[in-house]
Amino acid sequence: MTPRPRLSVGFPPIADAAARVLVLGSLPGRKSLEMGQYYAQPQNAFWKIMEALFGVGPALPYAERTLGLRARGIAVWDVLAAGERDGSLDSAIVRSTMVVNDFAGFFAAHPRIGLICFNGATAAALFRRRVQPTLAPEWAAVDTHVLPSTSPAHAALRFEQKLARWSAALGVLERTAP
Repeated sequence: MTPRPRLSVGFPPIADAAARVLVLGSLPGRKSLEMGQYYAQPQNAFWKIMEALFGVGPALPYAERTLGLRARGIAVWDVLAAGERDGSLDSAIVRSTMVVNDFAGFFAAHPRIGLICFNGATAAALFRRRVQPTLAPEWAAVDTHVLPSTSPAHAALRFEQKLARWSAALGVLERTAP
């Protein structure tokens, strides 16, 4: 008998009203859920990239990292609020169980968002299929950038290549960091 996939319930966003960029993943993986932190899997490159760009890396306590992102106008969230899956791979999320986050409410509370950066192609596809058609025209037209996934499962690119692409997308924030 095959075990039933586990329900994964995501986290509230890391954000404040001054956020200018929203980084969207799909749904927290197993290690993130265990730790109650975005991108908690040590092999995930997200916090290493944030360290290289903004000085908020894995050596800092999680609360300091999230404050550092907020101070630079970066919000972090996931497309899905919940879904069932075994493990951490996006491909294992059971489509019929996907629950989308409240983006209309998020954008109303964060009116300065001018760019959405997707942490991987799955987050981008989920957003375009399940969220974008429901948004008001001004939010459906916000600039987007699909970035290489920081997941260790995305091994097609080396860290340096991922960093270069993330840096190009977030360069304006990098140059204006406090």
